[in-house]
Amino acid sequence: MNTLTRSNVRVTGPADGRTIVLAHGFGCDQNMWRFVAPDLAADHRVVLFDHVGAGGSDLTAYDPQRYGSLSGYADDVVEILAALEASDVVFVGHSVSAMIGVLAAVAEPDRFSGLVLIGPSPRYIDDEGYRGGFSQADITELLESLDSNYLGWSAAMAPVIMGNPDRPQLGAELTNSFCRTDPAIAADFARVTFLSDNRADLAKVAVPSLVLQCSEDVIAPYEVGEYVHRQLPHSTFVRLEATGHCPNLSAPEETIKAIRAFLERL
Repeated sequence: MNTLTRSNVRVTGPADGRTIVLAHGFGCDQNMWRFVAPDLAADHRVVLFDHVGAGGSDLTAYDPQRYGSLSGYADDVVEILAALEASDVVFVGHSVSAMIGVLAAVAEPDRFSGLVLIGPSPRYIDDEGYRGGFSQADITELLESLDSNYLGWSAAMAPVIMGNPDRPQLGAELTNSFCRTDPAIAADFARVTFLSDNRADLAKVAVPSLVLQCSEDVIAPYEVGEYVHRQLPHSTFVRLEATGHCPNLSAPEETIKAIRAFLERL
């Protein structure tokens, strides 16, 4: 199967520009970058794609075994970059894609020059000496709710994840995005996302990283962003004024400014 077709890869911007990969989070697709990508594509080669199972990806390529861990999604990223013959890549990962980018950069460090991690969390469940933001019971309840009524779960959770209650249209957009995702695949991806523990992988990242922490983020609390920053060997930490978990939608200008400041330092 053609790698680029499988993941609905779209490339914009100058062919000779530095490659920036924009990777979406759970329940989303590449459309979530529509306020960010055009600005970056003015002087960078911007790569957009959909994780298999999301958006315009080839749903027949979904394999529960391959995608039973985040490593399968990281393998897809590496394969996309190989197909594009891309090097000196800056990977921008939102939410769960932050750890997918970490795994890809650890697997093939020579292909990457930097990581931008937006709302990252290496482990969502609290552990001794570590606050992920959720108890084991919280995650069990979340996954059971998602299994029993995915559309209802989406309608209830998406506005909470988005934040910004004063702009309900943002929550509605995320709800609609969730609802376009195949419920069975979404349930699988949710388990992989919320049950993963990638804390040990952070120290293996060799390239400079930018951690973008949103304010009042119920999915990735401030303590988690600080933890990621401390564990990454070459990390810069920026706390955005943007609230919620999706600054690429709610505060694209601030997000672009932070990314561009990081790119200038590479």
